[in-house]
Amino acid sequence: MKRPLGVSLISCFYIFGAVVLIITAIFFNQDANEFGIADRFGLPKFPEQLFRIILAVVSLIIIYGYLRLKRWGFWLMILYSLGFGLISYILLFSYNQQPFIGNFIWSVIVLIYTFYVRKSFFHVEKSV
Repeated sequence: MKRPLGVSLISCFYIFGAVVLIITAIFFNQDANEFGIADRFGLPKFPEQLFRIILAVVSLIIIYGYLRLKRWGFWLMILYSLGFGLISYILLFSYNQQPFIGNFIWSVIVLIYTFYVRKSFFHVEKSV
């Protein structure tokens, strides 16, 4: 089955995000942010650089399955989007900053689109 264009675009966006996470983990400045990504996940004592690397690797694994139209990629992307959307929604009311609004809206868009093209992930190959 042909991969939907939106799946490719979403995957490219997340690949870019994972690369940015890796680069920022290498060149991370502790004083640059009010609170880091680990803090946003409720892990303030976890090392920020390590958390960014782990998050990037997990993202790349999810993206691989999503890009290859695997069922597990579909379900992991749903969980990933729900998780990030929920965290962004909670932080939106705590800090009222634009990035959280954008992250929440992006998560909703990814969820809606992923459900819209779900048949691409659950197609059955006919063997002859």
